[in-house]
Formats: sequence, structure tokens, C-alpha cells
Amino acid sequence: MSSSSPSPSFWHRPMVARRADEQHRASTMLELFFDLCFVAAVAQAASAFEHELAAGRIGHAVLGYAMVFFAIWWAWMNFTWFASAYDTDDIPYRLLTLVQITGALVLAAGATEALEHEDFTVITWGYVIMRLAMVTQWLRAARSDPERRRTCLGYAAGIFLVQIGWVVRLALPEDTGLWTFAVLVLAEIAVPALAERKTTTTWHPHHIAERYGLFTLIVLGESITAATGAVRAALDTHAALGDLAALVAGGLLTVFALWWLYFAQSAPRLLTSLRTALLWGYGHYLVFASAAAVGAGLALNVAHTAGHGHITDRTAAAVYTVPVAVFVTLVWLLHHRTAELRRTADVLHPVAVLAVLAATYAPSPILTTGIITALLIAATLLLAARNADSGTGSTPAH
Repeated sequence: MSSSSPSPSFWHRPMVARRADEQHRASTMLELFFDLCFVAAVAQAASAFEHELAAGRIGHAVLGYAMVFFAIWWAWMNFTWFASAYDTDDIPYRLLTLVQITGALVLAAGATEALEHEDFTVITWGYVIMRLAMVTQWLRAARSDPERRRTCLGYAAGIFLVQIGWVVRLALPEDTGLWTFAVLVLAEIAVPALAERKTTTTWHPHHIAERYGLFTLIVLGESITAATGAVRAALDTHAALGDLAALVAGGLLTVFALWWLYFAQSAPRLLTSLRTALLWGYGHYLVFASAAAVGAGLALNVAHTAGHGHITDRTAAAVYTVPVAVFVTLVWLLHHRTAELRRTADVLHPVAVLAVLAATYAPSPILTTGIITALLIAATLLLAARNADSGTGSTPAH
């Protein structure tokens, strides 16, 4: 065997639990590739969301987007937590991850039909492909980790049963679609809590925080990409450059401020128990969904400025300001302990949220929102510097 050949352990490694205090644990190249493939689904969902909003079907757009994004977020989140506990990076693990990536791409292909025409056939099969691959991973973990076998089998059984439900749902009458979806969502969310009642998996707090941060970063980047495409299309129709400049400036300020707000926090210090970690992880559904919706809202406002779409100015503004307000609110709530909510600095975030919502009625809503979020960053920095000088030990928003 040549020196460049894979070692025997690369072909197959026992899927034993990784240590929760493992040093220098970081995202792997496979995890990063997995994220990039999932962004294809995010982009399709955001694009279809924007299309529905532009057509004036606001309620239909919001409901459809929430349903489609759940499938994306939940499949991504389950892979992330499993990898934190059992990533072996051997050939079987990589091949099963490829199956999950394939499912994500199928899901992406069906996102538009699901959101615009309520046809969940393709997106359901893509989702089921991803989830059944996870069942196989959990069964493999159950075989190699006797201490947590019951937990692993609980995951495998729970996920498998819920997938049967998703497939059966496709055959049910259309008027049962919404309530059956809600029941299956509750069943999906209940699986981790039930499986980990006795023995918990060894997820790594720093690894989990990094994985969520990286996906937030990618989704924010996708928002910039969507807005760039909309600006290019608007320029092709000879839209006024001055109007577009205000939108671009406000959008860039906003996205940069959202990035700053998220990464100014120290998430690992909060992930000290399974209950806290689950609440933190579940809360990121709205973080991810709102981040992607910001891009869709910005693209919609660019198109609206260019004379496209069938919505009012206020509706177009609200489509942008509401996701920004949701993002700021969730980051504030998820990254602060209850005992810290009495600090003076924490008044800034609710005030900023109210100001962003009020910006819906401003003459230039997008630019105003950008300025408000930038001022929020500046204010947190000033307060952090003042607290540091007075020795109160407040963590700066670096």
C-alpha cells in the first residue's frame, strides 16, 4: 500500500461517542460542504417567498415559507447535532452524508412548487430521503455505543415513524394539509426530547455554537446575493440609480449590523444543559428564517422601486422591517441569560426593535432600518466601553 493510500481506519471506524470536552473541536470540511448544499434550498425558498409577496399573496407566502423552511432547518439541525456527537468521518459516514445532501437538493427542487402551489410532493420526498439517512446513522451509533444504545434507538425509531407520517400525508385530502403538518412538526420536535430522557448524547457546546454561527453567516451571505441579483435586474430596466443607492446602502448597513449582533455573543457559555441547548437550537428556526427573509424583503423592495410587483409601499417596507425586527429580537433573547435582562444595555434591543418596526412608515424604510441597526451596534459598543472602564465586567460587543 502506498503512503498516499487511506489508512484502514478511514474505511470504517466504530461510531463511538465523541467527548463533549474535546479540545480544538471545529467544523469539518464535510460539514461546510453540507451547509453550502443546504443553502441551495434556502435560496429557492427565499426566491419563491419573494415571488409570492410580489404577487400580493402575503398570508399565503408567509405560511408557505414557514412550512418549507421548517423542513430545511430541521434536517440541517438534526445532522449538526448528530455530527457533534458521532462524526467518524469514515467512508460510510461520508456516503450517508452524500445521501442527505442529495435529499437537500431534491428538497430545493421542490421548494417553489410547495410554496407557490402548495404541492409538497417533491419537497416531502427530499425531506424523507434526508431523514431516513439519519435513521441509518443512528442505528450505526446504537451498534457501536452500548452506553447510549437506548437513546440512539429512540432517535432511529422516532424519526422513522414520523417519516411514515410524512409519506401518508401526501395521500390525505388537501383540506387536512395544515393540521397534519402541525401534528407531524410537533412529533419531529418531540423526538429529541423523548430520546434523550435517560441518557444524553455527547454534543460539543463550542462545536454546536460554531456550526450555528457558520450557517447564520451563510444565510446572511445568501441575502446579499439575492439583493445583488435584484439590483442588477432593476438596473437592466433603467430604474433610478438614486433610489437604488438608498436601498443598497440601507441593506448593507442592516446585514452588516445583523452579522455583528449575532457574533458579538458568546453562545457556548449558554449551552450548559440539554434543556437550554434545545431551546437555543429550536429558537434558531426564526433566526435562520428571518435572516433569509431579510434578503427576500430587500430584493422585493428593489423590484418594487423598479415598478414591479402588486403591493403597496407600506407592505413592501413591512416585508423587510419585520424580519429584521424578528432577527434582532431572537438574537437578544437567545444569547442572554434571564439574570442579565435587567442590565441597562439590554434596553437597547427592545427600543431598536420598536424603532425598526416604526421605520415601516418612514420615507426611506430600508435606509432608516440600516441606520437604526447601525446605531444599535454603536450604542452597545459605547456602553461596553463605559462598563469596562468602570470595571463592571460587561462583555464587549466585539
